[in-house]
Amino acid sequence: MALNQGWIYSEQVSQNANGITILDYYTTHYAHSSRHEWSDRIQSGLIFVNATVITDCDTLLKSGQHLTYHRPPWVEPDVPMDLPILYEDAELLILHKPSGLPVLPGGGFLENTLWGWLRVHYADPPSPLHRLGRGTSGVMLLAKTETAKSKLSRDFRNGEIHKCYRALAVGNEMPDRFTITQPIGKVSHPTLGYLYAASATGKSAISHCQVLQRDRIPGASLLAVTIPTGRPHQIRIHLATAGYPLWGDPLYGVGGGAIDQTSVPGDCGYFLHAHQIQFRQPTTGNLQRITAEPPARLTCSNGEGGI
Repeated sequence: MALNQGWIYSEQVSQNANGITILDYYTTHYAHSSRHEWSDRIQSGLIFVNATVITDCDTLLKSGQHLTYHRPPWVEPDVPMDLPILYEDAELLILHKPSGLPVLPGGGFLENTLWGWLRVHYADPPSPLHRLGRGTSGVMLLAKTETAKSKLSRDFRNGEIHKCYRALAVGNEMPDRFTITQPIGKVSHPTLGYLYAASATGKSAISHCQVLQRDRIPGASLLAVTIPTGRPHQIRIHLATAGYPLWGDPLYGVGGGAIDQTSVPGDCGYFLHAHQIQFRQPTTGNLQRITAEPPARLTCSNGEGGI
């Protein structure tokens, strides 16, 4: 299997980290790897301080220093790389992202990402204007110019871009229509340090839900969900908070928090699809509505279309 090109992770030592050892720094800040693993990396000459290689794990850090971790090439997990183009003009690109494909590099993924696909197919890669979770499929809106990026980013912030999702949620007892307003914020996580979940001190979030079909599969309902806000993992967290977690979600359970401390947000298994996006073309102002057909499990089997 082919190796990727490796990656250099760069950062600056904060005031809070002044005086701690380089091993304690990496072990504390990046708990996804063990202390032994970080010790091996330091002693192997993979970490630099102000461009000087450091091999002593007890080296004390000073605030303001620049750290770089030179991660060697590795074999990435296989992902689906078929990305149909739903719409394209001089300013915009709209793709149909498959479930299982990360949008941006992170964790074990670098080139096997939507961003990696863009770098292969475009000399000047378009910029994603929003994100979909790795397990979420559907419409992705990207800007090809700085003007389009600025205008559409502002529209996102102002709630002027409308997104509708299809979701398969556990349960059949929810109301025909309901709205969830649980705030979403960072909570501690033993591996990642933190993850986004239901939090009384989080940022406001709104999800409007409509049942399209009860018992789409035994014990689960098909929902249409529109989100005026766009918090990380919002639909997964909100439906779990309401008592209807996504079918197969390995992370978020009833209550809107993590049900498995070994799972991470990028784990797949749930059924969520960005079905439609509506926005105004940044130059003409014309209203555009782009649809990505959902997978079979997220379509109505009773012949009803819903929204």
